[in-house]
Amino acid sequence: MKVYDFHGEEVDNCQTCGGMWFENGELNGALSTADNGNDKVRIEETLGQHLGASARRCHHCDCTMEHYHLMDGYQIEVDVCHQCSGIWIDEHERQKVVQSPLVKQLLADLDAKISVKTWVFQFLSQMPIEFNIKPKTRPLVTYLLLALNILIFMGYGFNGDNTDWVFEQFAMQSSDLLAGHHPWSLFSHMFLHGDLMHLAGNMYFLYVVGDNLEDALGRMRFLGWYLLCGIAAAATQIAADPTSSIYMVGASGAIAGLFGMYLMWFRHASLTFMFVIYQKKLSPMAFFAIWLGFNILGLVTAGQGVAYWAHIGGFVTGLVLGVTMKSQVMASNPLLAMLNEPEVKIAR
Repeated sequence: MKVYDFHGEEVDNCQTCGGMWFENGELNGALSTADNGNDKVRIEETLGQHLGASARRCHHCDCTMEHYHLMDGYQIEVDVCHQCSGIWIDEHERQKVVQSPLVKQLLADLDAKISVKTWVFQFLSQMPIEFNIKPKTRPLVTYLLLALNILIFMGYGFNGDNTDWVFEQFAMQSSDLLAGHHPWSLFSHMFLHGDLMHLAGNMYFLYVVGDNLEDALGRMRFLGWYLLCGIAAAATQIAADPTSSIYMVGASGAIAGLFGMYLMWFRHASLTFMFVIYQKKLSPMAFFAIWLGFNILGLVTAGQGVAYWAHIGGFVTGLVLGVTMKSQVMASNPLLAMLNEPEVKIAR
């Protein structure tokens, strides 16, 4: 062992394995000095679940140590001596331990209980409530997309003749597009909606996931991938039903692509689902599995009026983009990467 300065505390550092030994109080002192958002850390007194006896023996007392989670919700494993209160941390866990106060603060927000207000809102609207970290930047592109969709709908949506003309010119029809007519409809259909409920549902989901994704990607990349997912969704619908003359409108294919990216990068989020009157927090994996199940069921039962293939195509495109860009997105978003660590456990 060699004495090592660790955020202002002199601790013992093993030159063979890189592990660190903290005397009673030294871990609290080091973490209070480190840049992690808390200058009064008391983590030694609030360790998480006891996991039983450790295979390691105390550096000072030579007695069997005990195994603990560092804290509830962050399952970093540390060894503790019950005689001298010393703590051993393995080298690969060092940085995670340093950032644990910040993780604890974030978990308090993510694990927040469902309030009566959110229950009433979801019961009346049947829309999910999102529990996620707040974006660091203002989501201007998301706001722009919301405003653009709403303003376009207001320009035609309350007049039947205007709606017919706009759909004829800018809505997408598979057969019409493949015949070489209205090629711009591959893009323009994303900004049209059939009625107020169609618009409200799409804009709500765009708002729920758009702010976090725009924050993670940056404004221009977010806009680019949003449009790409919408085009890919339309292409999927065309491939599935090339002879269709039914108008296809709506941002749902592009938003389904956002769902796929969100699932890949924001596993720590929670989305509430309303089972009649029982509101339950679900992981994005569970929530979007239910959403995808409804779309597959609609596809199998040959439901009319909903572009199920576009939803599925957009979602798969988003998943592919999410997997492809995950390492890059995590590298540029350290906080997001931290919350994607397997040791982070969200209460739902």
